Amino acid sequence: MTKTPKGRALGNALRQARQEQDLTVRAFAAQLGRDPGVLSRWETGDRTPKPEQVAQILTSLGVSGDRYEEIVDLAYGADDSNWVATTLPAQRQQLASFIDFEQNATKILEVSPMLIPGLLQTNDYIRAVMTDARVPVGELAARIAVRIGRRDVITRDRPTQFTALVGEAALRQLLGGREAMIEQLKYLLEMARRPNIELRVFRFGTGWHPALEGQFHLIETGEGTVVHLENLKSALFLHEDSDVRTYRRAAEKVLDVAMNQAESAKLIRYIANSMEKGNEG
Repeated sequence: MTKTPKGRALGNALRQARQEQDLTVRAFAAQLGRDPGVLSRWETGDRTPKPEQVAQILTSLGVSGDRYEEIVDLAYGADDSNWVATTLPAQRQQLASFIDFEQNATKILEVSPMLIPGLLQTNDYIRAVMTDARVPVGELAARIAVRIGRRDVITRDRPTQFTALVGEAALRQLLGGREAMIEQLKYLLEMARRPNIELRVFRFGTGWHPALEGQFHLIETGEGTVVHLENLKSALFLHEDSDVRTYRRAAEKVLDVAMNQAESAKLIRYIANSMEKGNEG
């Protein structure tokens, strides 16, 4: 994969800013006095403009304020192997890039030991997670809407192939209350019947495996594969071949210890029934 996730995000931001002004690449290149081929490669992320070139583009397009600062910041380190986002503006840019990768993915694999994978969460579960995580009230509705909108990638007419490797712990956490969790488990069973979704559970007592180190995504597009990781304070994109291979091997190990789809559905159904009876089982 020649283009980096951060370079791609920068290109997307520049393209969106140009399109908002209803300018073609050729017309805008003439306005800037630049080669349209170079401008096009900047927007695709195949080449990275310097920060001062990004500043010129944004000024010409009338972009200012926080958005200007955030896009210019993307130009610093855009060719680096890893993209670490530690500030709120950087995390917003990275989230936009993450969603772009999801929407253009041919395959997504998520290892999620403690929570239901985002693409499989119900509305009530999403709200419970974000409320308990103390997402600011002013951002709550928008963030929930974004999470709900992401589901389209696995439910649209030509859906992405999605493999979800879910920890037993995620199935037993009463997030949002008992009724919300029962609804969530039933929704998992419904989604697992889709031909593009492989849902497999790894149980307690399987011994060490890489999922115990934390959640991760492998997102495959026509341009290559990226790894996405998150923790409380930051998020990270990896795209180098060696890193991708490491996480592919980790995913294979989790697949080895996970139950098959039929066994997983049986366990989810059992836990849901136990909750309905007031006994988590």
